[in-house]
Amino acid sequence: MENLALICEWSPSRFLIISDNVFGQLVYYSHLLPLVLSLLLGLFVFIHNRRDLSAKILFLITTTTSVWLFSDMVLWATEKPEFTMFFWSLTILFEPFIYALCLYLAYVIFDEKDLSLSKKISVFIFLLPTIILTPTRLALLGFDFTNCDREAVQGILIYYGLAIEMLYVLWVVLLSFSRYYWSTNPENKRRIVFTSIGIILFLFSFALGNIVGSLLEDWTIGQYGLFGVPIFAAFLSYLIVRFKLFNIKLIGTQALVVALWVALCAVLFVRTIENVRVIVALTLILFLIVGILLVRSVKREVEQREKIEKLAKELAGANVKLRELDQMKSEFLSLATHQIRAPLTAIKGYSSMLLEGDYGELPIRSRESVKTIMASCQHLIDIVEDFLNISRIEQGRMVYNKEIFDMKELTKEAVDEMRPNVEKAGLKLELNIEEGGSLQTNGDKNKLKQVLQDLIDNAV
Repeated sequence: MENLALICEWSPSRFLIISDNVFGQLVYYSHLLPLVLSLLLGLFVFIHNRRDLSAKILFLITTTTSVWLFSDMVLWATEKPEFTMFFWSLTILFEPFIYALCLYLAYVIFDEKDLSLSKKISVFIFLLPTIILTPTRLALLGFDFTNCDREAVQGILIYYGLAIEMLYVLWVVLLSFSRYYWSTNPENKRRIVFTSIGIILFLFSFALGNIVGSLLEDWTIGQYGLFGVPIFAAFLSYLIVRFKLFNIKLIGTQALVVALWVALCAVLFVRTIENVRVIVALTLILFLIVGILLVRSVKREVEQREKIEKLAKELAGANVKLRELDQMKSEFLSLATHQIRAPLTAIKGYSSMLLEGDYGELPIRSRESVKTIMASCQHLIDIVEDFLNISRIEQGRMVYNKEIFDMKELTKEAVDEMRPNVEKAGLKLELNIEEGGSLQTNGDKNKLKQVLQDLIDNAV
């Protein structure tokens, strides 16, 4: 092994990932940016929504992806065969989990609920062979000592992994079309579209790099597929801002700032100015897309806030007008009730004079009619008095004048006063009350009488 290291001029790695053995262009940039950005994004979402299932799944996806990215960086840098075998096995084990978790996330976002146990089994059952067979020679046959490429010899399990990964991608596509077709809510349809685009772009680009790398055995090509991770993060950030999927308004902006910081740090690992130019170009494209989406979201929010402020001003003006109208109403009621009270007082006064014999002795039948007129007049005066106190009614401070009275007598008075109106309508009103005794009641006599007369009037 030492002779092979001298012959191949392998450099020792520092911190597992820093080494001169990394010969591929943009390796650190294509790994560090997705690793840090996706992990922090998932962590932000999880911290703010620990009870949300979508946040938990996203955190699992970003964590699993970060483990895969770190393991792949070790493979580029390490000079030790035992490290190559171990971390290569980790990539084989964790890679299909990313696809399965993305499918799980799509189900939860589209249906807005967790999967049943049977559906979970149907989604994750395909991972069982990978879990069982990864430690065996079906995954890795051994380390290739015949060249200086520091590679492991892969077994047939790698092809099974690629097959189920493509199955998960197709599954997400069909699920997206199905949920979009059956959805009737335009907002939900937009959420399905953007979620599908983010997940499918991530999975397809991730699969493309690995498929090409496995078939052509050129792993420098596979690194470009990793740029699908920040694309997925960009779409997810837009979803969070636009649809408030995880109820975090600023997380998209935070992710954008973190991505910029990581992108600048990744430039430190690039050796040539040509690669720096490529990195800057890719970074500009990425942040142009994310920036446009975030600016549009902020613009919509500002416009909505301006509309709310304008509506608030209009409501304030309308409230002033309503108060003016309310004041005018109160003044009108006060004036009208005063005008009504004057003739009622006159009617009551003349009725009293008739009963007292100021205009001569009245027949018995006439006296009863005049009594009814006087009682009705007094009842109407009481109603007018209530209108004068309209402000107290509106404030819920209605005054009740309680006293002890006979409910039977009150009922007779109410019926006698209403009988002329009933007979005039061609109807007949009879009152059947058990003779003898009384029904003593403590309450507002005038208001209870008004209730009885309203009931009779409604019946007429």
